[in-house]
Amino acid sequence: MTKPKIDFIFFDAGGGHRAAATALKAVAESQARDWDVRLVNLQEILEPLDVFKKVTGIRLEDVYNLMLAKGWTLGSAQGLVFMHAVIRLNHKPVVRLLTEHWKATRPDMVVSVVPNFNRAMYESLRAALPQVPYTTILTDMADFPPHFWIEPNQDQYFICGTEHAVAQARALGHPAERILKTSGMILRPRFYDPVNVDRAAQRIKLGLDPTKPTGLVLFGGQGSNVMLDIARELQDTQLIMICGKNTELATKLKALPTRAPHFIEGFTQEVPYYMHLSDFFIGKPGPGSISEAVAMKLPVIVERNAWTLPQERYNADWVTEKGVGVVLKNFGGIREAAAKMIASLAQYHQAVEKIENRAIFEIPDMLENILQSATSSKPR
Repeated sequence: MTKPKIDFIFFDAGGGHRAAATALKAVAESQARDWDVRLVNLQEILEPLDVFKKVTGIRLEDVYNLMLAKGWTLGSAQGLVFMHAVIRLNHKPVVRLLTEHWKATRPDMVVSVVPNFNRAMYESLRAALPQVPYTTILTDMADFPPHFWIEPNQDQYFICGTEHAVAQARALGHPAERILKTSGMILRPRFYDPVNVDRAAQRIKLGLDPTKPTGLVLFGGQGSNVMLDIARELQDTQLIMICGKNTELATKLKALPTRAPHFIEGFTQEVPYYMHLSDFFIGKPGPGSISEAVAMKLPVIVERNAWTLPQERYNADWVTEKGVGVVLKNFGGIREAAAKMIASLAQYHQAVEKIENRAIFEIPDMLENILQSATSSKPR
């Protein structure tokens, strides 16, 4: 008997979508699931229809990533309206292209971890393979309607990481049995591996005081120039600052005078290690950043303002709801926020200790149940 073919659909706009698909594939394999898991890059399928590339020479996902790297996020909600208009204009050719793809590849289940294209993927799958189940896994803590993650009038499944997202799906008329709730967002499996090092000894190795509260400053793989402002404001606070691939930023940070030790790191795969050495997190309010920090039992300091991506604004609200950190209007108030965090570390640590996110291990069971239900309901 052949293994059921399960397609995880991702793209590279932002990086978190590929990471989610890759993490799910790795866990499914570690659990010895009898599946043939295929990672499918939606951008590659739709390459012939990429209007943005035809006009600018740059792919849509590259435009998005450039916007994030440069911090050009003011007005992103209006930009999303424009992008949805372009998607609507190309809806029929996208559906035709995807229909041919499903007919050629014949998956037994399609799992989307991308927003914006779920209507086209659902309609094309129904046209090509009507009995194949379609599931959308939200990799954001909330939907940003309309037409972002959750589409109405589609007999599909949704996997949500927060009660808020579940309520949004119900509000659009989806039945409760098709809305599955996990205990959090998808994290890479290594964030569950124990970090077996002596914190005090490792801090000393990095030139840090083992007795001082330590903040971890992290703004994604490209860093952010706001880290310079944070370093200047927190000269008296011990920090680990990870700059990603931004070597110019790392050089500038190393040149800044400080009164407390600041350890500067470039690109690294050892984020769990540095989180283990820290007491709290300072960064952007992305679902991955917040969830990784909380999984490592770090309370967070994030900002929420007009520059925050619209789909990430609820993340800051979640931080406040759960009591796991401080939300600023902007990082100009970082000195007061850090002082508040350090003064109440025990209280914040109690809050993060209450959150147990096992989503990456829960989702394969959910997908197994969906697959079995679809198989049993197929006509003989």
